[in-house]
Amino acid sequence: MQDTDPHAGARPARKTFPAYAFIAILAGALLVAFLVASGRIGPGRLKPADIIDLMQGPEPHEGFRRAHAKGFCVSGQFRSTGALQPYSSAAIFKPGATAFIGRYSTGGNNPTAPDLQSPVRSLALAFSLPGGQQWRTAMNTPPVLPVRTPEAFHAQLAAMQPDPATGKPDMARIMAFMKSHPESANFLAWQAGYKPTGSLATERYHSINIFHLVNDSGRERAVRWAAAPQAPAGPPLQDPHPDALQREFATRLDSGPVVYDLVFTFAGSGDPVDDVTALWPADRQTVVAGTIEIGGWEPQAGGACGGLNFDPVVLPDGIKPGHDPILHARGAAYAESQRRRAREQLAGAE
Repeated sequence: MQDTDPHAGARPARKTFPAYAFIAILAGALLVAFLVASGRIGPGRLKPADIIDLMQGPEPHEGFRRAHAKGFCVSGQFRSTGALQPYSSAAIFKPGATAFIGRYSTGGNNPTAPDLQSPVRSLALAFSLPGGQQWRTAMNTPPVLPVRTPEAFHAQLAAMQPDPATGKPDMARIMAFMKSHPESANFLAWQAGYKPTGSLATERYHSINIFHLVNDSGRERAVRWAAAPQAPAGPPLQDPHPDALQREFATRLDSGPVVYDLVFTFAGSGDPVDDVTALWPADRQTVVAGTIEIGGWEPQAGGACGGLNFDPVVLPDGIKPGHDPILHARGAAYAESQRRRAREQLAGAE
């Protein structure tokens, strides 16, 4: 029976929705086939399954995402000011409102882990646009990643695996990995200075990857974006409940919508546009495209976001993926994670 506490966190989902499961498996298989055909994965290459195997660990939580397993659904509207129209032909940036389905989550593969123990918080959004187009974005609190290639990311996951003797990560092994990858310096600096706020509503969430806006004339500009909270950060959360962040968010939403500015930062001349470990100077041009206004939430079990794959390379006309290999690996790994949980739901369907 589903927990009836309106502030209750994620519970293991009932294994239903066989129709969705079949469609998701088919979609995942088609994407993998495309990746093989395009040469991104295949014999002798790193496969999405290699990454997901390490993410999920030896005892996966079946039916859940392999990364950011714990979360809840949200809904609301993006209100565009029209300020980004000179830079992108995407319909979402015309003045007006576009509805979205979203999901907050915390890092890790355990859907019952305490909220406040996670070092990473995330906000993902999915917009349905005219003509059947979609825009999906998966944003995280870190502005950069520690490594710049899928192979290095796979090696990082391997270094973070628990020591069989202790059941805990070997910090010496992790630091040795970071030392062997000097490009992780920006991430480590962020990590050292990051202090989690007392609410999911007061975090800043970054696209991390670099994308290209394309305007009506075909001109491209490299950008990153971020959801910047309008609410000020409060004191650290002291709630010992494992679903502390979800409970705080639900209570906050009772007083009104949670609002972010959607801020686009443009690359300057000479800035790296294919490196997810690199930061751009703070004086780069920014444009506030509009506001993200979240007005509703629901548990992910049975919620509107539960079956969504927030693949960051699902983009509308007017936004193109960048060229860093991590971005495309994210899309492939998301598809593999979705395929596995869909198969598990199908196998246990009532």
